[in-house]
Amino acid sequence: MSSYFTDLAQQYIDGEWRPGTGSWDIIDFNPYDGEKLASITIATVDEVDEAYRAAARAQGEWAATNPYARRAVFEKALRVVEEREQEISEVIVAELGGTRLKAAFELHLAKEFLREAVHLALRPEGRIIPSPVDGKENRVYRVPVGVVGVISPFNFPFLLSLKSVAPALALGNAVVLKPHQNTPIVGGSLVAKIFEEAGLPTGLLNVVITDIAEIGDAFIEHPVPKVISFTGSDKVGRHVATVCASHFKRSVLELGGNSALVVLDDADLDYAVDAAVFSRFVHQGQVCMAANRVLVDRTVADAFTERFVAKVKSLKVGDPRDPETVIGPVINSSQAEALSGTVAQALAEGATALVHGRATDNLVEPSVLTDLPSDSALLRQEVFGPVVFLVPFDGEEEAVRLVNDTPYGLSGAVHTADVERGVAFAKRIDSGMFHVNDGTVHDEPIVPFGGEKHSGLGRLNGETMLDAFTTMKWISVQHGRSGFPF
Repeated sequence: MSSYFTDLAQQYIDGEWRPGTGSWDIIDFNPYDGEKLASITIATVDEVDEAYRAAARAQGEWAATNPYARRAVFEKALRVVEEREQEISEVIVAELGGTRLKAAFELHLAKEFLREAVHLALRPEGRIIPSPVDGKENRVYRVPVGVVGVISPFNFPFLLSLKSVAPALALGNAVVLKPHQNTPIVGGSLVAKIFEEAGLPTGLLNVVITDIAEIGDAFIEHPVPKVISFTGSDKVGRHVATVCASHFKRSVLELGGNSALVVLDDADLDYAVDAAVFSRFVHQGQVCMAANRVLVDRTVADAFTERFVAKVKSLKVGDPRDPETVIGPVINSSQAEALSGTVAQALAEGATALVHGRATDNLVEPSVLTDLPSDSALLRQEVFGPVVFLVPFDGEEEAVRLVNDTPYGLSGAVHTADVERGVAFAKRIDSGMFHVNDGTVHDEPIVPFGGEKHSGLGRLNGETMLDAFTTMKWISVQHGRSGFPF
């Protein structure tokens, strides 16, 4: 077992590694074989308060630090990740049940986002805006919001923690990070350790490993943080947004999806099959952008389905440590049971199983379902695992209607021989992201990332990080004398 699981099974508050003082422990299990990786005594409301107070104390001096000096921390953090890449990969495989391929994918993106954070430190710019008042100069400054609370999920915890933590810090803020209780090391204390080694000043990044059963809404209600960045389900996201609004905080929400990959009648079917299989089954389908639904024009449905089913059946399910494994375990037994329930519900509603996967502990084999009634709720909700619905359609108008017939609007893709036909199709979809002749799972460091409808509020990446983690301040200077009416 990696030393990470013994050395980092602690809270990280104000530059100190220490146990929590809660009355119970979070047990960190390997989802594939059930091995106990770590036991972490949870943080209490008092420790959440200590973390936020430490962040607030440290933030002012950090914001005043020359951004070129701040930039150096992220350059060093990137080097630390590069030097420890193999070790970090092993921890991802053990704690998440991620395959080797998934670990490499997550680490590649994490390094790209750290590279972008290096540049982001220098990105904020002020403006001088004309005034109708003679002698007045209007200055608009970009300033840090102060302290940011980050809540990260279990599916890509290293990437999705860094994705908010690094930009928030680069822009002059301090951060308190709460990782998901299923991934406390990869999503939490590992991130803190990397920045500690990179020379980030004490107090600027704090990690509290805890559970709402212990702290309730204390993490988001606390008076110190001005922004809460949350990645997770729309159900929890709605609650986070509500609590933030009631406390006059800004929330940045990256939530669930019910993406569709659409195969038009002129698509390259072999290529579309490859894109669809990756889009649904990468990391066991535990991806917010995953293609829950594959919509195929009826004129090519038989040919596509035959090839799609054959490829799905070829995917190796098993030990994520095996480089040949494509589908490892889902994160926990609750997820596995929910997926079995989804398949059973679909079959009870009249669906046909072209592939009917079995579930053994947390290993859930792929299922490919078709003929699901058009009014089934399953077609409109997020399914977080290796279950896919094949849906035939008649023409583009019906395809557009079906893609949009969901409360979500995160990602999607369309395949066609005519790129401009694909772009015209994409413009009609109510989603934050849509891809022509590609998969549905993409993230790039300088392209706005986020969703519409129940898939989130706000955007991350590139310039949008300024909107997420800074605020604008107007300072006017009257060089002459103003006239007052009394």
